[in-house]
Amino acid sequence: MTIGPEGHLPANTDANDPIADTIATRERTGNVRRIVIYAGDYLNRLSGESIERECRRRLNDGADEIVVNFSRTEVVNSIGISILTGVIDAAAMANARVIFTEVNEYTAELFEMLGLTRHIELYCKKD
Repeated sequence: MTIGPEGHLPANTDANDPIADTIATRERTGNVRRIVIYAGDYLNRLSGESIERECRRRLNDGADEIVVNFSRTEVVNSIGISILTGVIDAAAMANARVIFTEVNEYTAELFEMLGLTRHIELYCKKD
């Protein structure tokens, strides 16, 4: 399965399933080992820690690229931002790229205002 920067949910994933927060798909394109993580509707401590744990596990397994799909995310709180910063730092230590996809306009502004966009690639939702 090839997932581009948009990182859409796999067809067999129920978008209303809370476990979808930790669903991760893998792909290999040439030498790039990419993982796509799907964030839920509210990125807080609980869901953020789950995402961070999965990202760190996949980085330890040799992932070169971490894609976090925010297609269902409406709110990211301050703890969620802090956890995402930890993911970015872990990826930097592993020389891996971090890409945030399907980010809504308000969350994109927040990421930009806090300086996260200097360390990631950001793709916003298309209207």
